[in-house]
Amino acid sequence: MFKPSSSLLASPVSFDLPARPLIARVVPLAAATAAALAIASAPLTARAQQTVPMPQVAAKAWMLYDVTSGQALASQNADARIEPASLTKLMTAYLAFQALKENRLTIDQAVVPTNLVLKVKSDESRMFIEPNKPVTVRDLLLGLIVQSGNDAALALAEAVGGSEEGFVAMMNREAQRMGMKNTHYTNTDGIPHPEHYTTALDLATLTTRLIEDFPEYYSMYSQKDFTYNKIKQPNRNRLLYIDSTVDGVKTGHTKSAGYCLISSAKRPLANVPNGSRRLISIVIGTSSDQVRTQESLKVLNYGFQFFDTLRLYDKGQVLATPDIYKGREDTVKIGVRDETYVTVPKGTAGRLKPVLERQELLVAPIAAGQQVGTVKLMDGTRKVGEFPVVALEDVPEAGFFGRLWDTVRLWFKRK
Repeated sequence: MFKPSSSLLASPVSFDLPARPLIARVVPLAAATAAALAIASAPLTARAQQTVPMPQVAAKAWMLYDVTSGQALASQNADARIEPASLTKLMTAYLAFQALKENRLTIDQAVVPTNLVLKVKSDESRMFIEPNKPVTVRDLLLGLIVQSGNDAALALAEAVGGSEEGFVAMMNREAQRMGMKNTHYTNTDGIPHPEHYTTALDLATLTTRLIEDFPEYYSMYSQKDFTYNKIKQPNRNRLLYIDSTVDGVKTGHTKSAGYCLISSAKRPLANVPNGSRRLISIVIGTSSDQVRTQESLKVLNYGFQFFDTLRLYDKGQVLATPDIYKGREDTVKIGVRDETYVTVPKGTAGRLKPVLERQELLVAPIAAGQQVGTVKLMDGTRKVGEFPVVALEDVPEAGFFGRLWDTVRLWFKRK
C-alpha cells in the first residue's frame, strides 16, 4: 500500500564492500495507469488543477482518510484531543474480533453477564441484556455495533478481558501497538472521564485497522437494525439509509462531546475493472444528529469529487532487474509487494513521475520481500509520497569462487 513516507532499509553485507550510494531513475507506469493519469488530468481547468477547495465543516474536528491509498486527504484539528463518546466502542469491538480470530471466543458462544451490566443507567444506550441470562457473542457484538449498547460493551469486556479493568488495560496496549499516540482509555463504552480521550487522526488509524483486519465481521456495521429481548432498535448511523455506498461505521454522543460520526463509503474505482475505493470520514462535535449526518456526507462527497485514487502498480510488478553480486544469479527482480495506489487532487495526476531510488550495489544473500529501495512519487520538485521497493525473489549466496570473483569485480567498480 502506498504511504506518505517510508524509510530505506539497509541490506546485510558480506566481505568488505564499498559504500552503497543510491541511484535514481524514473520508472515507467503500466500503460493502463498512464492512460488513467492522462484521463484524470484532462477535463479540468488550470485553476482547478492548482488547488482543491477545503469544505467548511460544522464540527470541532474532522478528517478525511483514503483507506485504499493510505493517505490523509484533508482535516481540521485532527491532532486535537477530543472526547470519543461511543466511538470508544470501535476499540471494544476490535478486541472482541481479535479474540474471535485467535479462538479465545467463538461467535455462537454463550456469555453469562454479571451484575456489572446493572451499572448502565436508564438514559444510556442499552441492548437490554440481563445479569445471569446467557447471551451469544454474536448478539453482544450486534448490540454493541448496531444498538451502541453500553451493557454489551461491559459484557464483552468481561468475556475477553476477565474484568472491565483488565479489558481497559488491553485497550490501551492495543492503542499503543497501533501507533495511536494521543489516545487513552478509562472505560469500554465512552462515559466521559478526564483521562478518556483520543484524536480524529487516531480514530482514522483504528477504523482503518478494524476494516482491514476483520473484513469478515465489518459487515455488522452496515446492519440497519437489531432486535434483542423483543426490543427492536435502529442503527443510529443515518447515512446507511441515505447513501447505498456507505457501510459503516459508528456514532457517538454525549453532552460534552457533541454529536460524532465515523462513516465509510466504498465506491467503484475508475479505470480498474472490479476495483473499488474506500474513504473514511471522521466528524467530531457537531450540534445535532442531523448536522453530523449532513456534514459527514459532505466530507465523503468532497473526497470522491475532488480527488482521484489511481493504481500505480499491480501486486508483484517488476520495476527493474539490477545486477547482484556474490549471488547464485546475476540479477534480481525488484518491484512492489502489493498493489500500489496514490490519491491526488483531480487534474494533477498527469504531472506525476515515479522515481526509483535503490542501492547501487546489491549483494547476496537477498531474501524475497527485503527492501532494496524506494519509489518516490514526484510532482515537479515536490514529493507527493513514497513506497518501498523490495526484492521479488530469493537470491542465495554463490559458492566460494563465485563470491571471490565478485569481490574482485566490486573492487574494480569502486575504483
